[in-house]
Amino acid sequence: MRINEPTRDELLDNFHRMLASVLTGGGLHNHTGLDMETEGALWDVARAHPSASDQLVAQALRAFAEQLDGTHAARAQAAREQRLAELLAERQRQNPS
Repeated sequence: MRINEPTRDELLDNFHRMLASVLTGGGLHNHTGLDMETEGALWDVARAHPSASDQLVAQALRAFAEQLDGTHAARAQAAREQRLAELLAERQRQNPS
């Protein structure tokens, strides 16, 4: 079990090892630090083995780039905030004070 988040260099290494794994018929390891979107794109490559297209690989690379640049985290945060706003609005409708 990790105590802290992987460094950028560790993430890069983990991503490239997992990409090599799925391109050769393997799977993904646990605790790589890769987010769900990146892992999902890698699983798409794995499911396509042995005929993974360049497009699928490019999608996995894009997903990983979005993990690194914070796009996935920002999208998840926005979704949480939207859901919270919806719950608060529903609560206000049910209990107007």
